[in-house]
Amino acid sequence: MSYQIMPPAQPVIMELRLPASKSISNRALILNALSDSPYQVENLSDCDDTRVTVAAFRSDKHHIDIGAAGTAMRFLTAYLASRKGEWTITGSARMQQRPIRLLVDALRQLGAEIEYVGTEGFPPLKIKGRKLTGGALTLEGNVSSQYISALLMIAPCMKEGLTLTLSGEIISKPYIEMTIQLMRRYGISAEWNGSVVRVASQRYTPVIFQVESDWSAASYWYEIISLLPGSIVELSGLQHPSTQGDARIAEFFTPLGVETQYTETGV
Repeated sequence: MSYQIMPPAQPVIMELRLPASKSISNRALILNALSDSPYQVENLSDCDDTRVTVAAFRSDKHHIDIGAAGTAMRFLTAYLASRKGEWTITGSARMQQRPIRLLVDALRQLGAEIEYVGTEGFPPLKIKGRKLTGGALTLEGNVSSQYISALLMIAPCMKEGLTLTLSGEIISKPYIEMTIQLMRRYGISAEWNGSVVRVASQRYTPVIFQVESDWSAASYWYEIISLLPGSIVELSGLQHPSTQGDARIAEFFTPLGVETQYTETGV
């Protein structure tokens, strides 16, 4: 059996709303909780990490199962370590094979009390949350940005704040910058100079927050438009400027003949 794929005979003219950004959703949920916000985060992503994080915040249980959601494991581990109470956080069999020692060691250095329930260096974790001391910490710049973001988001809640030095090459800069920008949306002052990020001890401010649509998803529509001259597609929910590094896709497609116009509701 063979298939033949043909382009549309006419230009595409349509309007659609893209799915919400997963990266922003997962960070906004943590920041919303840290600010003790009375508002719900609007336009959340429909992904595993977001769903299990929402479920964790809505539950009054002290045993949290995040399944296979890696981002939720990292963000919630840091969050719970900084909040008064006791929890056990676990995941699927595969999640229990994924190392988390780097984050646990960093949190312990900042004053957290975390124990491994099973194999050393891996989930499940038993967490006795409390106000962390904070201070100075050094991490390799090539570690997952989720570790760095997890620590930065709870930094304002530490007694001494956090001075985080990233040694060597820093990868995933856009995701670290996203975290800092979102923290600023919630009233936090943070400085990133060279390899050092400084966040003083301070209070989060509750805000009404709506998650932006996903610029990664927008890239596929840019591709379609570049192949179909005369097409006009309105993508609602995107913002300019954006906290997402993938927003640069608009620049990348300019030489391919795709013109972007920013509006109050999207592009």
